[in-house]
Amino acid sequence: MTDLTGRRMLVVGGSTGIGRGVADAWAAAGADVVVCSRREPARAAPLRWERLDLGGPDAADRLAALGAGPLDAVCFAAVRYGAGRAPFGAVPEDEWLGQLDVNVTGLWRTLAATLPALRAARPGLFVGVSSEVAFNPGPGRSGYAATKAAARALLDAVAQEEDPADVRIVQILPAGMVDTPGIRRRRPPGFDYGSYMRPSAFAPLAVRLATTAGHHGDSLVVDGDGTWWPVRDRAPASQSGPVR
Repeated sequence: MTDLTGRRMLVVGGSTGIGRGVADAWAAAGADVVVCSRREPARAAPLRWERLDLGGPDAADRLAALGAGPLDAVCFAAVRYGAGRAPFGAVPEDEWLGQLDVNVTGLWRTLAATLPALRAARPGLFVGVSSEVAFNPGPGRSGYAATKAAARALLDAVAQEEDPADVRIVQILPAGMVDTPGIRRRRPPGFDYGSYMRPSAFAPLAVRLATTAGHHGDSLVVDGDGTWWPVRDRAPASQSGPVR
C-alpha cells in the first residue's frame, strides 16, 4: 500500500534537504503536505507552505496552530548546523544558542504541538531526522553534536512513553553526506558532490513508514540507493574530519 490520499502531513524544515525529500515523497503518494520553513520551497506544487521561524518569538504559537486539527504524520527536519566546523573556543555563544533553539527546543515545541493530533489519528507517525553526529561526536562540531545527541535522546525518551498503537516515533539519518543547499554554502567552489547522497534517497522509507506499521523507537540509517538498516544492527560511519 502506497496511497496516502486523504492524509494530512506536516514537514517542519522541509523547504530543502532531507525534509524536502520526505515532503515530496508523501505528496507524490497523494497526501496533503504542509511544509513549514523560513523560506518558501522552490517549485513547491503540490506542497503547501506555511512560514515558520523556529528561532522567532511566535514559533510556539505558529506550531500550535499548525498542529491543530487532523494530522496523520509529522517530520521534523529543521536543523541549524552553525557557520562551519571550528574548535569549541572559536564558536560564539549566539551560535550555540541558535543551535539549541532549532535543533532541541524546536523539536520539543513540535512534539508538544502535534502529539495530541497524532494520537487521535491512531496511529500517527512522528519522524525525526537525526544525524550520525549524534552517535559519533567529532572535533569541530561540538554544538551540532551536542544538540543532535539531545534531540536523539528526547525522541528516544518520548518513544518509550508512547503506545505505538497511538503514535509511532521513528528517527532517520543519512549514511553519508547529503547534497543540499546548506551543505553547498559550506563547500568551496568547484567541489565534487558526486559521492554525496540525494534527498530523494529518503522517499522509499518515508512512504513505507507512512503506510506500514513497525519501527517504533528505531533509528534507521538510509543509504544512497534508498535502502536502510537499524542503528542497532550497524552503527553509522563517522563523517568527522580534521578542523582546518
